[in-house]
Amino acid sequence: MPAQNPRINVVLDNFLYQNVQLLAEKDNVSLSAKVRDLLKEALEIEEVITLSAFAEKREKSWDDSKALSHNDIWS
Repeated sequence: MPAQNPRINVVLDNFLYQNVQLLAEKDNVSLSAKVRDLLKEALEIEEVITLSAFAEKREKSWDDSKALSHNDIWS
């Protein structure tokens, strides 16, 4: 039976492999599950970094004189 989810083969150096293995054992999960969870966390961090950079760029271009007030929008 084919796997339901796509798979990726990854080659790790020994140090990285041992660290992931220790984390998996600590959390009582498989290596695959631990790598998946770590990858999800890394992607979330990348998203936060990207959105933060976008927000900083928007913040620098902010002009109070062009901003609409609450009443301007909802009146």
